[in-house]
Amino acid sequence: MAEEKIYQDQYWQSDDDLKLHYRDYPSSSTKTPIFCVPGLTRNIRDFEHLGQWINGKRRIIMINLRGRGESEYPKDSTTYNPKSYVADIVKLMDEIEIPEAIFFGTSLGGIVTMVMASLHPGRVAGALLNDIGPEIDQRGLDRIGEYVGQGRSFDTWAHAARDLAESGGDIFPDYTLKDWIVFAKKVYRMNSSGRIKLDYDMKISEPFERKGGDNAAMWRMLEALKNIPTLILRGELSDLFSDATAKKMLSVLEQGELVTVPRVGHAPSLEEPTSLDAIAALLQRVD
Repeated sequence: MAEEKIYQDQYWQSDDDLKLHYRDYPSSSTKTPIFCVPGLTRNIRDFEHLGQWINGKRRIIMINLRGRGESEYPKDSTTYNPKSYVADIVKLMDEIEIPEAIFFGTSLGGIVTMVMASLHPGRVAGALLNDIGPEIDQRGLDRIGEYVGQGRSFDTWAHAARDLAESGGDIFPDYTLKDWIVFAKKVYRMNSSGRIKLDYDMKISEPFERKGGDNAAMWRMLEALKNIPTLILRGELSDLFSDATAKKMLSVLEQGELVTVPRVGHAPSLEEPTSLDAIAALLQRVD
């Protein structure tokens, strides 16, 4: 028997006329909705399991940032930046009449969340910053810089999975081949020719900052979350987000909580029991 579809695929238009995609898991609950924002090269499939886990207890919106998944690719690659993403999200929030939401941001999605809170006070009712903070470790940036925009393709899912396992074994050391195949199906898609290709615009690599951004500016943006319930998740093995930065963030965030996910690098999948327990506690704090 086919699994019942509990979401609706929807689209909205950006200010520069891109057709952008989101997935809406509806709910009759009046609780604050969740907006899920993926990482640099990722898409809504990273959050699919949360739809089942929440199971209608509150509305969830999962967005594909411009140039990812089923969202259109812009002609101008300079629009691949957090302020553009925030503008896109605000337009969607206004269109579907959601004045504020709890933001779940993985990596780049966490930066988008901090920018959102800073530029649009009152929009962020709670935040999950998944393995990201105002300072980013160079080691992790160098690793991402090595693969972002490199358009590999494969004949089979097993080949794609083995390639991911080879490059990312340090991130998920306990993954089996079966786990890597599941992971590959989140990162890649099969094109019309039957080739398995990465599911994002290779041009997102063009504005990518190998040296990181303005740390002082990002710390100021973090202050916008000072009085907002915030969960900082850190992968114990992360090469991008240090324990020192995570702990320093707690001195800024009056309602911040830090949870370290064992035996995971950048970034936790949010499927780990530790992650789900921490998310449940965050949602309880917001409500």
